Amino acid sequence: MGASLEEEIKKRRTFAIISHPDAGKTTLTEKFLLYGGAINTAGSVKGKANSKYAVSDWMEIEKERGISVTSSVLQFNYDGYCINILDTPGHQDFSEDTYRTLMAADSAVMVIDASKGVEAQTIKLFKVCVMRHIPIFTFINKMDLEARDSFELLDEIENVLGIRTCPINWPIGAGKRFKGVYDRDTKKVSMFQAVSVGGAKSAAETDYDVTDPALKDAGGDELYAQLMDEIELLDGASDEFDQELVDKGELSPVFFGSALTTFGVQTFLEHFLKMTQSPLPRMSDAGLIDPITEPFSGFVFKIQANMNKAHHDRIAFMRISSGKFDATKEVYHVQSGRKLRLSQPQQIMAQDRKVIDEAYAGDVIGVFDPGIFSIGDTLCTPGKKFQYEGIPTFAPEHFCRLVHLDSMKRKQFIKGVTQIAQEGAIQMFQDYTLGMSEIIVGVVGVLQFDVLKYRLENEYGCDIRLEPLPYNYIRWVKDPSTDLNKLSRISDCKKVKDMKDNPLLLFANEWSIRLMLEHNEGLELEEFRKN
Repeated sequence: MGASLEEEIKKRRTFAIISHPDAGKTTLTEKFLLYGGAINTAGSVKGKANSKYAVSDWMEIEKERGISVTSSVLQFNYDGYCINILDTPGHQDFSEDTYRTLMAADSAVMVIDASKGVEAQTIKLFKVCVMRHIPIFTFINKMDLEARDSFELLDEIENVLGIRTCPINWPIGAGKRFKGVYDRDTKKVSMFQAVSVGGAKSAAETDYDVTDPALKDAGGDELYAQLMDEIELLDGASDEFDQELVDKGELSPVFFGSALTTFGVQTFLEHFLKMTQSPLPRMSDAGLIDPITEPFSGFVFKIQANMNKAHHDRIAFMRISSGKFDATKEVYHVQSGRKLRLSQPQQIMAQDRKVIDEAYAGDVIGVFDPGIFSIGDTLCTPGKKFQYEGIPTFAPEHFCRLVHLDSMKRKQFIKGVTQIAQEGAIQMFQDYTLGMSEIIVGVVGVLQFDVLKYRLENEYGCDIRLEPLPYNYIRWVKDPSTDLNKLSRISDCKKVKDMKDNPLLLFANEWSIRLMLEHNEGLELEEFRKN
């Protein structure tokens, strides 16, 4: 007999991995997959001509640049758990995609480079996790390279991010002298012999009890003495592990290791699975929706066009929030009020897909978008009518006018820009009076412009020119019935509409925003809008 609905949901773990670029996040993701038997050899992340590309990087432009620009979803089984990893782009120009992905995760793993500590992008993403009060686990990576003092790294996490830390294991040495990790709970030390980076699951490990004289011989007197001193310091000064504080996102369990050589990855995975919870209830306009007792529901957090270039398809990524999804049954799309059957629901492993018949709360699946889904939409069992909380749209900071160079391909051009905008990577606006004859695109990071141009040329066959506009701020007009032409001081800004005809204003600086508000009594402007 198969597992019950409750058992299936309870074994689910859904988490996002966040980091600054180059902290080793993709390597760590791949090592998890190796343990789960989902892949046989780890891909090389940097994409040298003869090597395998990283499993989670699949768009052509990613392969060329060696960076992750879209979030992938990777599912695998390990030790009785069903794990959904949401891998996010590390590059800050793609942070918009990451913010949304974090809305679909139940916890986050923060990867920190041991030599660099907390970096700018980590701070930004961390704040989104804090906003959602989700548990945050820290993996201090690259201990086999030159690393900063471990206590100093903990202080930095606490001071810069404002979260308490509790080391679960502790490194012995660093760089070339990195010998292993000490588990504070079992009081055992795992010593490592380095392995080649390729497909090996793990380094050869020898476990010693911390009181075993053989440990001193293996690590050398100096490192042994240092470890004893540091254990004493830790036991006296660091926060004790408290599951309740971890669940609230107020205490971060910290692990040390090296994803590249697989040191400390397995212990991290095993502790992490025990310290995290199965999917939790989620807030909707009808109150909290319980994952086990409520029938099927879920929400769309990402849309990706052209995962299969030959078909110009659009895949909506849906996080299942409650119950069991059954591919043979109709679902209700709350925003359009339509009932539909989701065709070819898929479990996605980077660009590989497997059609599935069923999925459970906690899972993330890809479904074909018939052209009606938007980010933040709710899908549920017919007869139920509630909406999950919207996913915020962040204000873009860079703007360009999009000039199409071939008027014969106008239809293709509009379709391409609209589809890429619906994925949420760019935001598309039209001139307030000229409408679609002047299209303006806004992005959070300028690298998005390159991706837009590349994709319009390669996927839609459209030649375009991007003309930068001198604006850095955008504000939604709170009352959508406001006539922008009747505002005073309007010459300082650009009037635009979004694709839902909401009026917006583009400004060059904050001073112009203040002037606009001073000269137009009663006008209210908003920095971001929930979808």
